[in-house]
Amino acid sequence: MENQELLRVVDVEYLHDYTMVLEFSNGERRIVDFRPLLTGKLREQLLDHSKFVQFALTDWTLEWYNGVDFAPERLYELGVTA
Repeated sequence: MENQELLRVVDVEYLHDYTMVLEFSNGERRIVDFRPLLTGKLREQLLDHSKFVQFALTDWTLEWYNGVDFAPERLYELGVTA
């Protein structure tokens, strides 16, 4: 079995609205629009833009003030090359 490193978000740049540029541990940068991901009780709270911008970079992904986070693999798939 091959030993593969897990994909992580290593840097973030907020652009506008619900869009960010994320840099991943594989060296790629992708533009991600989070709006399609903001469904469900906790995630819908982030539709309030003042709450959406309350995020932090953790050891592996982004996390918001209310505990919402997204798998780096999902963000990578959703993103387009920057």
